[in-house]
Amino acid sequence: MGVKRWIGTWPIYRQLTGIDRLGRGKAAESARSAGLVPRTDTADRVADSICPYCAVGCAQRVYVKDEQVIQIEGNPDSPISRGRLCPKGSASKQLVTGPQREQKVLYRPPYGTAWQELDLETAMDMVADRVLDARRKGWQDTDGAGNTLRRTMGFASLGGATLDNEENYLIKKLFTSLGALQIENQARI
Repeated sequence: MGVKRWIGTWPIYRQLTGIDRLGRGKAAESARSAGLVPRTDTADRVADSICPYCAVGCAQRVYVKDEQVIQIEGNPDSPISRGRLCPKGSASKQLVTGPQREQKVLYRPPYGTAWQELDLETAMDMVADRVLDARRKGWQDTDGAGNTLRRTMGFASLGGATLDNEENYLIKKLFTSLGALQIENQARI
């Protein structure tokens, strides 16, 4: 490679000798960056979605290739967010594809030292039995003065911010219908 050709690879040289005097275009572009293409260009399809984290409802575009999510970005056509996402919304791909996401039901029995895998039906039956038992044991029909209460003090709910609005809404409705009073959410605390 000749000296002139070698110096021509320097961005400052291209900036001073070319038409891109401010170094905002081709002068600043390396050979590597010139060959890059967006990962969304290789997607088989794009699905419209909504960010699951808060009540704003930012629109998202979910890019799918070979039935796997490859990218999630804000939807610029959305009148709500105009293509912008907060840090949590920008990281929502890891909620779906992260290696830390559990794919099976794990259970550790009382005094157990290891987790066991359970089938979903068994786990759901265990949860339902325990909720109904706690409700029955903590049920209060009336107080000491005879006032009607119809509530349970046997359990409480603390919702998390990783759940979406619909999940938190349904959990609130479920626990209210079961007679629970202590229903709270992490986002409000």
